[in-house]
Amino acid sequence: MQLQTQALHAGYEKDSQGTMAVPIYQTTAYEFRDVEHAANLFALKELGNIYTRLNNPTTDVFEKRFATLEGGAAALATSSGMAAIFYAIANAAQAGDNILCARQMYGGSLTQASYTLKRFGIEARYFDVQNPSEIEALMDGKTKVIFFESLTNPSIDVADISAITAIAKKHGVLTIVDNTVATPVLCRPFEYGADIVVHSASKYTTGQGLAIGGILVERHDLVDFIRSNARYPQFNEGDESYHGLVYVDVPLPLYTLRARLSLLRDLGAVVSPFNAWLFIQGIETLSLRMREHSRNAQVVAEFLEAHPKVQKVNYPGLKSNSNYANAQRYFQDGMSSGLLSFEVESLESAKRMVDATKLFSLVVNIGDSKSIITHPASTTHQQLSGEALIACGVLPGLIRLSIGLESTVDLINDLKQALDA
Repeated sequence: MQLQTQALHAGYEKDSQGTMAVPIYQTTAYEFRDVEHAANLFALKELGNIYTRLNNPTTDVFEKRFATLEGGAAALATSSGMAAIFYAIANAAQAGDNILCARQMYGGSLTQASYTLKRFGIEARYFDVQNPSEIEALMDGKTKVIFFESLTNPSIDVADISAITAIAKKHGVLTIVDNTVATPVLCRPFEYGADIVVHSASKYTTGQGLAIGGILVERHDLVDFIRSNARYPQFNEGDESYHGLVYVDVPLPLYTLRARLSLLRDLGAVVSPFNAWLFIQGIETLSLRMREHSRNAQVVAEFLEAHPKVQKVNYPGLKSNSNYANAQRYFQDGMSSGLLSFEVESLESAKRMVDATKLFSLVVNIGDSKSIITHPASTTHQQLSGEALIACGVLPGLIRLSIGLESTVDLINDLKQALDA
């Protein structure tokens, strides 16, 4: 089936009532048939619902549908995108290990890697996403993950996914790709060698800023990469918390299984059934919205590129952009999502311009149906030093736009009056 059809039907078999809409199973727990049934579920001898911290019928549809869209084997939903990133990394790395991260990433991901994971004993080392050749020099026997974004936020770079994953495969290292900005409508990292994909479902998946949630997806046949891989003993040796369960021997997608049974079980960053249901509604129109977001952003980017007060526009749909070739290679029909950024001459100019907008809302979110404007240096990336800001592409005069579904005539009129204010 084509993606738009999958977005409407994948993962759901109508219940006994024949409901067309996926029901919301707003429940904490589930009744077992008897003691033996309960014991079998806990021992993984049978599959079924135990407790909503581990699984839920509504969330199950969301996970299956999203995994299908990404072309993956299975998914695990979480309470936020940051939780999905943490689980994806913590599933592979532990104290004493290191991970390699692109410098050009969302500020929350950078601070999690640089500070929070450091307190867990996991070191983050950084490479330039535009220069994958830096990766090999950073690797050693303790490297467990290479983490990057398919379309970076807010520098708007397009990663050379194939080049990065080829290096990772050469050294037996897992790759984790944050595909939030591109979405599976525009980019499918598994087709270019990625192992794990993560998303903040709070963005384009819901599409209207209605809910917080995240999801991680694993590719098909990941077990073949992990089996006997000395970097990942936690999958090849017995799990003491599950009576010696060896994940590579279980006939289920192993990465999301371990994340569910170990991390979700013990840390509990579970998505609510209602939020999972909201994400399902968003998925139904995701492909239609991403095309419109991309079309609108292209028009706005072309306007900004021609404006005398704009020094630089970061949008890979522009032929003048250094990421244009990668966008044509990795993104569906060259569409480049609704996120763009641009630079004006100074911090003061940026603040004045942002404050002068009337239609754009000053919000630290992206992927909403309504257009959003953000000054990253003073908000999403404020925790970083001046040197770190420059390294990740966030200059004082950088402004980020999440282009919504309004008329481009109105959006451009608002930006024009704000730039001229």
